[in-house]
Amino acid sequence: MNVKREFKILGTRPVRPDGVEKVTGKALFGADTYATGMLHGAILRSPHAHAKIISINTGAAEALSGVKAVITSADFGDVSSKATRDTMHNCMANAVAFYDGHAVAAVAATSKSIAAAALKLIDVQYEILPHVTDVDAAMQPDAPVLHPGRQHRSVPEGTPANVVYYCDFGHGDVDAGFASADKVIERSFKTAATHQGYIEPHACLANMGPDGKAELWCSTQGHYNVRAICAEIMSMDESQLRVTASEIGGGFGGKTTVFIEPVALALSKKSGKPVKLVMTRDEVFRATGPTMSASMDVKIGMNADGKITAGHAKLRYQGGAFPYQMVMMGAMSAFAVYNLDHVRAEGWDVVTNRPKMISYRAPGAPMAVYGVESVVDELAQEFGLDPIDVRLKNASREGTKSSYGPTFKAIGLVEALTAAKAHPHYSAPLGLNQGRGIACGFWFNFGGQVSVSMAINADGTVNLVEGNPDIGGSRASISMMAAEELGIPYERIKTIIGDTASVGFSDVTDGSRVTFAVGIATINAAKAAKAEMCKRAAKTWGIDVDAVEWIDGAVHPTGHNAGEFPPLSLKEIAANSGRSGGPIAGHHEGAPDKAGVSFGVHLVDTEIDPETGFTSIKRYTVFQDVGKAIHPSYVEGQMQGGAVQGIGWALNEEYIYGDDGKLQNAGFLDYRIPVASDLPMIDTVIIEVPNPGHPYGVRGCGETAIVPPLAAVGSAVCAAAGVRMFDLPMSPPKILAAIDAKK
Repeated sequence: MNVKREFKILGTRPVRPDGVEKVTGKALFGADTYATGMLHGAILRSPHAHAKIISINTGAAEALSGVKAVITSADFGDVSSKATRDTMHNCMANAVAFYDGHAVAAVAATSKSIAAAALKLIDVQYEILPHVTDVDAAMQPDAPVLHPGRQHRSVPEGTPANVVYYCDFGHGDVDAGFASADKVIERSFKTAATHQGYIEPHACLANMGPDGKAELWCSTQGHYNVRAICAEIMSMDESQLRVTASEIGGGFGGKTTVFIEPVALALSKKSGKPVKLVMTRDEVFRATGPTMSASMDVKIGMNADGKITAGHAKLRYQGGAFPYQMVMMGAMSAFAVYNLDHVRAEGWDVVTNRPKMISYRAPGAPMAVYGVESVVDELAQEFGLDPIDVRLKNASREGTKSSYGPTFKAIGLVEALTAAKAHPHYSAPLGLNQGRGIACGFWFNFGGQVSVSMAINADGTVNLVEGNPDIGGSRASISMMAAEELGIPYERIKTIIGDTASVGFSDVTDGSRVTFAVGIATINAAKAAKAEMCKRAAKTWGIDVDAVEWIDGAVHPTGHNAGEFPPLSLKEIAANSGRSGGPIAGHHEGAPDKAGVSFGVHLVDTEIDPETGFTSIKRYTVFQDVGKAIHPSYVEGQMQGGAVQGIGWALNEEYIYGDDGKLQNAGFLDYRIPVASDLPMIDTVIIEVPNPGHPYGVRGCGETAIVPPLAAVGSAVCAAAGVRMFDLPMSPPKILAAIDAKK
């Protein structure tokens, strides 16, 4: 049984450590770094969706005054791993440009204007090839093949060549399950590719020295990952490349790889000068990874009492120009919220002439869950059942064998559904042309490798260094956990993000892993520091270390038999550290698992204008099990942010390609993300079912919130407009056409 602990600091809302610097403009983001003698980089990109590169003539560009270096793929060597080779060829096209915006050459010059002029002087001769940008079209036998011979061993024989990965999850007998159902519904869905929409574009500054050592400053979610990839591409030892992560102006998974960093390093190596590269917004859209677009078939059987008898999902994910196996996450997530005896989810990863896909907040899950939850909602309507009751009847809970294999431990889906049904939002009256939708969502959460170093200063303050960029408030949450474990005020802790030479390896900030994994490492580092301080106190008192204990920030004798000594506080022990044995520190390196999965429930009211098809979000409430909310304000922000991004995905956002394979809306004027005036306040209800895999009950919360909105908004639009949509985004013209078709 999970027993909730009482905490003194966890669950409070202290001042954010990065707040003042960010609101006053003092925080340094990727483009804010400069170096003496710095050159400006610029990248030439393919105007074609698919083209063989016949030749590249850089002579005129190199002759231009102020140009110090010009590079092409010839300036990069070969690498052993396929994944890194794909990344390298995505950063700079080798023999073929695979999408509109694919980099083919780059320059470094003494000014931005000279760099831009130099790009125009580079003569590239192309042989235009047939292209394909749609996932279903790419799976046709006559589709142009992007990478012959690159199919993963998982792909069944005879599968079209652009399918590069296949997965299959489930248990039971779905055919038998469908046969026992009172009703079976099968629907097909399509979702568009959407971009993470981070406000800060990719930016970096590279400085390769004559001794072969290099430094790199960049906006990233994982600077150790940047170091590993760039070192391999540049044929360097990792120890020779020092990477520093800047403050980050949004990433949401889109900054978990490299797009320009190896290019900047190669330009710096060739020019002998520091080189700065900053993407334009057009480049961000055309050449960095959005999430996948999808084509899906979902079939679900249900009895008249609301019991789901079987579910089968077929997911075809468009992964861009290079293999990307995130369809696996979609297949694992599709039915995870349900306790099913008969279930199957299949996934196909398909390459197309689009930018290489990259993670976007619970990558793969929102699309799959959109299809499943939409069909569940339709079945509930068919039987006249309450949609929350149907979900409660079938909900996964502790002891459920998940649709993808493992058995769930303590989880809070039932608690979230129960809270949603009892919430005033669920029973609030609706007006004309308004509808209400509900959907559940799921995400795995990960652990991963982590390193933490804690130093106790002589004045009783604490410095903590960790290796994960802060993209969601981790500096605050880590400081709070350190303060809780040490028993001292939060204000006495300062957490910083170390560069790759300052603290041990840490995995990328993704997978909702940081507060969980770094939290465990921080707690263990604090325990190590406390153990050392107990030794110092015991030495001071002249008693055995077993006769002392740590209570509320101080060392106490364990009882009268240990001696009558007044407690020694952390500050007192620290002040005497130079005379009692030297500096006091605590360290921990590890790879914690048992991150604990996360579930959420979203409730939304929409209003449809029958004249225009425009959708308004009238009310939105998020219910989510977060294990333990360390800093509730940050948690609420994660829940709200995921909901807003999901709303944009459902209603407005999409990559639009023309028949020529070129992206038509590479900017925020034409690619429309939700703004504050589009939305009501997103209400949040935090559910806390402690994760047994963490000392404080923490489970990740940052990604789950983007999973339910697509289906919740879809069902609300159906209820408001009287028509169900199967193609996202549900833009006004699509809704109006569906309403007119029904009439």
